[in-house]
Amino acid sequence: MNERTHELIVCIINSGFSETVMDAAREAGATGGTILRGRGTANQEAEAFFQITIQPEKELVLILVRTESRDAILRAIYHAAGLGTAGQGIAFSLPVDSTAGLPGSPSALGR
Repeated sequence: MNERTHELIVCIINSGFSETVMDAAREAGATGGTILRGRGTANQEAEAFFQITIQPEKELVLILVRTESRDAILRAIYHAAGLGTAGQGIAFSLPVDSTAGLPGSPSALGR
């Protein structure tokens, strides 16, 4: 079984704070990311539980990172833009089983 070499960090943040996330991620070793715009659907119970007002306009920041960099990047994002900040961001990582188009990754056509 192949060992995973990459993880996908997903950060959901209030609109206007994606550059804060990317600046923190770059300082911790990320090389780039993708920003998507979205709309949240949280309810009043979620707002009461987290003791925050949830802004419906969101940005999603997707960052593909090497597995060994994941924890440092997540930590940097948390400190710069976590729930205790104006960005009210949450971040998590997902395992990536394979990649194509990256140096050292197999060709998608060769499989």
